[in-house]
Amino acid sequence: MSNTHRRSRIDLNNGVVELAHGAGGSAMTTLIAEIFYPAFNNDLLLQQNDQAIFNVDTGKLAFATDSFVVSPLFFPGGNIGSLAVNGTINDIALGGATPLYLSASFILEEGFPLKDLLTIANTMGSCANSAGVKIITGDTKVVERGKADGVFITTTGIGVIRNQTVLSANQIAPGDCIILSGEIGDHGVAILSKRENLNFETNIISDQAALHELIQLILEVGGDNIRVMRDPTRGGLASALNELAEKSDVGFVINENKIPINVSVSAACEFLGLDPLYVANEGKLIAVVAPSAAADVLKAMRSHPLGHQAEIIGVATEDSRFFVQMITRIGGRRIIDHLSGELLPRIC
Repeated sequence: MSNTHRRSRIDLNNGVVELAHGAGGSAMTTLIAEIFYPAFNNDLLLQQNDQAIFNVDTGKLAFATDSFVVSPLFFPGGNIGSLAVNGTINDIALGGATPLYLSASFILEEGFPLKDLLTIANTMGSCANSAGVKIITGDTKVVERGKADGVFITTTGIGVIRNQTVLSANQIAPGDCIILSGEIGDHGVAILSKRENLNFETNIISDQAALHELIQLILEVGGDNIRVMRDPTRGGLASALNELAEKSDVGFVINENKIPINVSVSAACEFLGLDPLYVANEGKLIAVVAPSAAADVLKAMRSHPLGHQAEIIGVATEDSRFFVQMITRIGGRRIIDHLSGELLPRIC
């Protein structure tokens, strides 16, 4: 009889994570076999080795890792699993790479419902499959009740760079255009509304999404005219622009009237005393583009479902202070500084 047949099955509907599920014995083997293998099903993972060995195309590799500690674990538009997969895919793709493989490491809290873990795992598998990516290795640890917050996930991704375009903030020059792919603030406000049980007139949904196809479209159209791309996650649009300004030794001037934002998100931020420029996004990107290519890149972005609201929101300027400034709706100017402290904790 095989080891699979000798294992006792777990109750996926009513069972909870136990310390034994992280101890390396049969309980852990069963947990992995009944939750993670079916959810992430692929030939490399099912070799069941301590590593995954694979071939890649000739070219440069991109490598990224990130940890996810979002609270709550389930929110309008997704859960910690979709966030982990899509977030790491985006980190790889923003470097100009095609994402290929992910690893997934779980820290589970004793008592966490197995049905919730199964939902998270299945969501991760579905997101990976939709993106043409495989989750091929990982790790599972269990900590005592009260030592974590249900589940923490760390994902690592590898991708291959097949084009010759070099993306780097130090290539930004005065006159370059800043293109934002869509509305800001959806993810952070969706998390906060769920966490605090806030009800708004319309349901605000997280924007979390895998952006690799949109990014490849931008690169195909813009080529070497694409200076750099970033996703404005923690710290939002304002923090991403400040980071780019300091790395490129330029300033930025953006136009408030050009920044797309959902009316409900804007109203929620006003009600809660939040500045949407600093609220997290998980399915948007900033592309800094040479002015000669900006119109073509914008048109291409708007042809994609994840970029149909794209706008040119500003330009890079010569500024020895590396300031990010915003022309306000009434025509004044406002300095958009670095975020001081944590505006919204535990959002990714």
